[in-house]
Amino acid sequence: MPTVELDHTTIHYEVAGADTGRPVVFVHGYAMGGSLWADVSARLAARGLRCLAPTWPLGAHPTPLRPGADPTLPGVAATIGDFLAALDLTDVVLVGNDTGGLVTQLLAVGHGDRLGALVLTSCDAFEHFPPPILRPFILASRSTVTWRAAVKPLALRAVRRRAYGDLAHRDVEPFAAAWVRPALDDPRVAEDLRRLTASLDRQVSLDVAARLGEITVPTLVAWSADDAFFPLADAHRLVDAIPRAELTVLDGARTFSMLDRPDALADAIAGLAVAPAR
Repeated sequence: MPTVELDHTTIHYEVAGADTGRPVVFVHGYAMGGSLWADVSARLAARGLRCLAPTWPLGAHPTPLRPGADPTLPGVAATIGDFLAALDLTDVVLVGNDTGGLVTQLLAVGHGDRLGALVLTSCDAFEHFPPPILRPFILASRSTVTWRAAVKPLALRAVRRRAYGDLAHRDVEPFAAAWVRPALDDPRVAEDLRRLTASLDRQVSLDVAARLGEITVPTLVAWSADDAFFPLADAHRLVDAIPRAELTVLDGARTFSMLDRPDALADAIAGLAVAPAR
C-alpha cells in the first residue's frame, strides 16, 4: 500500500485507476478506514477516474500521529489538505461519509482551493453532532484509564456489531474487525483516538454550517433513504445551504451506501465527476 509522508503523520492509502484520471479522494468516518470505499473505487476506476482511499487519522490509522500533531476534526481536515498538496492533486472530487462528511465540509470552507467538486453522502451536519452513539466514548475519553476500559471490548464481535451493525444492511463485521485493531494493538493510536474523541464538539459542526454558503464547487448530496443515524431532512438543509448542490436519495441503503448500493453511488459520483470542471 502506498504512503505519503507528511510533517506530522504518515498517510496510508489505496489507489485505483489510471494516473491520468480526474482524482477522486474519499474520506471515511470515525474509527473507520479507507477499505470502506473499495467497491465504489473499482467502479469509478473503470470509468477512467483515479480513486484514492486513504485511512485518515480518525482512529483506524496504522501509523500513530507524531508528537505535536492536531488530532481534532479541523486537524484532520488540514491533514487532507496537506495530502492533496503532497500529491499535487487538483480539480479533486472529494467524497465524505459519516464523520468524514463533516471533515469534508471543514476542508471545503477552509482549505478548498484544490477541490473541483464535493460529494456528501450520509454524514454529520448542523446540530446533529456528535452522534448519540458516541456519547459513552466521549465520557470515557476524559482519562486514559476509562478510555482503555471503553476501547478494550471492541475486541469482541458482539460489541463491534452494536457499534457498527446499523450502518449498513450488509454485514460490516469484516471491515469493523480490521478497523479496531490499530487502537487495540498500539497504545499510541488509542491515544490519538482518545484525544480526537475528547475534542468532539457540536460547535465545530455549527460553525461550519454557518459557512456552507462559501462552498462554490458543484456539490452532490447523496443521502441514504434507510439511514438510522442521519436524517434525510439534513440532506435537504445541506442542499439549501450550499449554492450549487443537488440531492440524490439512494433507496435500499443505510449510512454505508458504498456497501449497500455501490453501483448507484458510483453512478451518482460519476455523473458529477466526469462533467467538465465548472
